[in-house]
Amino acid sequence: MTATLLTPPDRTGKEVRAAARRVGPRAAVGHALAIARRNLVQLRYDPSQLLDATLMPMVFTLIFVYVFGGAIGGNQADYRQYLIPGIMVQVASFAAQVTGVALNLDFSTGVMDRFRSLPIARSAVLSGRILADLCRLALGQAVILLFALAIGFRMHTNPLCVLGALALLMLYGLSLSWIAAFVGLAIRSPQAVQSMGFLWMIPLQFGSSMFADPGTMPGWLQAFAQVNPTTLVVDTCRGLLVGGPVAGNLFGALAWTCGILAVFAPLAVRQYTRRA
Repeated sequence: MTATLLTPPDRTGKEVRAAARRVGPRAAVGHALAIARRNLVQLRYDPSQLLDATLMPMVFTLIFVYVFGGAIGGNQADYRQYLIPGIMVQVASFAAQVTGVALNLDFSTGVMDRFRSLPIARSAVLSGRILADLCRLALGQAVILLFALAIGFRMHTNPLCVLGALALLMLYGLSLSWIAAFVGLAIRSPQAVQSMGFLWMIPLQFGSSMFADPGTMPGWLQAFAQVNPTTLVVDTCRGLLVGGPVAGNLFGALAWTCGILAVFAPLAVRQYTRRA
């Protein structure tokens, strides 16, 4: 794999870019996996990068269940069952934010200059970054699910439904990562990317059924919550994990997720090409 990525010293930048355009699908997958491995190896030396996908969701769970649970859900036990699927979707949101920040930092530190000098597929840098973040997301989902079971959350469906919920969460996290990638590439400052990441996530999280029943919200906010993709994903996962209607919410969640991927994946690749 390393030999594939090395660039002969006598090649010009134009020749390297031409070689990158000639990369086939199989080689492009190999390039993306190599870059994903590079990003995952960094976690070994800086495990703090995992805190947003592991520790932060647990903190949110404790605060909402034991501080706000009685006020929002009537009692902590019922609210815990309501909240945990929403927290699992929040994990996907947290993991996605890292994508944009990490890509922006790679430009700021000069890593992208090295990538541009290699005869690799244009999409490999973005795909490798997102593959690594999906691995972080999978770890975060496992951690929060085990933590939820430890504090009393119980699933009332079969293992196939649980796997379906996890698959939907990974797919939704993938779509959010492409949005974050576009934002991270469109904005120059890493600090601005981090701030903007919170801004576009806030309405998706709090204007949804993640923490509270939309029926208790003002009419204008209910209208937004009902079409919010986060609401559809949360309600689908809620049905798959603790029981309830699934089909209608699942169709809407898949439609939103595929739509986001169709729009933001090409935009992110285009923005990367323009910035590179």
